[in-house]
This record gives sequence, C-alpha cells and structure tokens, in this order.
Amino acid sequence: MPRLHRSLPPPGARRPCALTIGNFDGVHRGHQAILAHVREAALARDLAPSVMTFAPHPREYFALLAHRPELAPTRISGLRDKMAALAASGIEQVILQRFDARLAEMSAQDFIARLLVQGLDVRWLLVGEDFRYGHRRSGDIALLRDAGARHGFEVATLADVTDADGHRVSSSEVRNALAVGDLERAARLLGRPYQISGHVTHGRKLGRELGYPTLNLRVTPRCAARSGIYVVRVHGLGEHALPAVASLGVRPTVEDDGRVLLEVHVLDARMDAYGKLVRIEFLQHLRDEEKFPDLHALTEAIELDARNARAYFAVHGL
Repeated sequence: MPRLHRSLPPPGARRPCALTIGNFDGVHRGHQAILAHVREAALARDLAPSVMTFAPHPREYFALLAHRPELAPTRISGLRDKMAALAASGIEQVILQRFDARLAEMSAQDFIARLLVQGLDVRWLLVGEDFRYGHRRSGDIALLRDAGARHGFEVATLADVTDADGHRVSSSEVRNALAVGDLERAARLLGRPYQISGHVTHGRKLGRELGYPTLNLRVTPRCAARSGIYVVRVHGLGEHALPAVASLGVRPTVEDDGRVLLEVHVLDARMDAYGKLVRIEFLQHLRDEEKFPDLHALTEAIELDARNARAYFAVHGL
C-alpha cells in the first residue's frame, strides 16, 4: 500500500515528488493513464510518485454547505479500495487533504506556495487540461506554469481519456453505469470488475436461520452501486475465488434503520470468516431490492437468487 498522509507530511518524511491532484474516485481507466505518466516521470527523475486527493469530495463539501445533500456525488469506492487501486498503479505516497473552509477559501497562489512548494516539495506536476484550484476555482494552468518557473517544478497536462465510442472516461460515467446496474460498462470504464472490500462483521444471523448464512460487510456511505441482488466472486477466504450471491441495500423486509449493508452468501460452502478482510467482485445484477410480506416469501426469493447465481457460474465459470 502507498504511504498515507492525512495531512501534509512532516519535514522528516518529505520527499521531492512527482504529483497529480484529483479525487480519483474509482481509479478508472482515465485515472490509470494519469497515474502511469506520474510513475514514469517519477522514475525518470528519482522522485516519489504521489497523489493528492481530498476528503470530503469538494462537491460534497459545497452541497452540504448549501444544505443540498442530494447534490453530493455518490462514492464509487471507499478509502481502502482507492488505496489498493493507487498501489496497483505504482503510487508510493498519498496525501489525503481535508477539504474544509480553510482550503475552500485559500487563494490559488497560497494553494501553490503552501501545499505544493512548501508542503510537498513538488518537482513535477501532472493535471488535467481543465484543472482549477484555489478560492472560487480562480487558479488555472497558466498560473501553475508561472509558479513552476519560479519555484522549480515542471507542469504537464493530459487530455481526457476516451472509450471505444469516443466518450470521456470519468467517475461520473462509472457512477451512471453502477446506478443502473450495468456492471459490464462499469468494468470497461474501471478496467476491472467493480468491487467492494471490507472486514466481515457480525450481523443479526438471520441468514443462518433461513438456511443462507452471509458474510456481512459495511459499505461506504452513499455507495454508487444500485441496491439489489448480485452475482459476485469472493476473494480472501482461500486460495481461489469463491462463487456467491450478494444483497446490497437496506434490507427493507427485516430492518428500518436505512443503513446500507452488503450481505454475501457463499454458494455451497460454510466457513468462519468473522474479522477477515475480503474483496467482493460484482459480476451481474440479478434484480432490485424488494420488501417482502414475510420471511417465507423472502426465503423463496433467496432460493431463486441462489439458483440464478449457480446458473451464471455454470455458463461463465469463476
């Protein structure tokens, strides 16, 4: 995993770096192209390949500030999955910068001087061609290049990455695909199946009583994936992936607290997995979440879901 700094690294931990800046939600194919350039530039210049990202997402911060939470973007991935994807792209250092009133009101010049120059010792910077920063997004590429000439860092830009149809690969497109359960399109945009990882927690054990014990995982708030029933693969419980069926949602038949949970039933296997870190790969959306009149109707639906999942694996394999 990359080294995670939840604020600017202290002077003793500061390394001259090649940096890119963004939210990197999902770390999709467009992000991966950016990160490949950062890695190559860092290697050529003996710098630390680094990413600065923000928590919360700036759009979430301003949505909540305006009392319009519905305008906050959903989240493709939690921090653990984001860090794993950044590690797979060769990033060694991640700065998780808190996006708050101080940062929102910081001038573009101070953003460069305090964060990039003094805080991170940036020597090479890659941003998108439309990158804006500072109070009211007043900073642009021209200001960055001028500051780079004065402070000794290079500035490079990268055009958007597009898919086979010429459409921009973006986190918004991934969110749109996940919102309608289009896992094939999400996987094409991400360059891998959509996945959620987490530690298995104790639940109410209702699934065990119904004959379908589940692995329970907490889900990042405002998860971008559509609520419903999925065919999934489970990694982390053995040498090979395991076939499973999963429910992502609020469990309206048995709960009313509105909390989203991922429940995974591994097909034809029983095991003690509490506390283990697992990774769930989403393969196919079977149906939307429903509220059933009673537990008997719920059990019948689960039986059908398990049969449909087995049919999927019989055709596609693991």
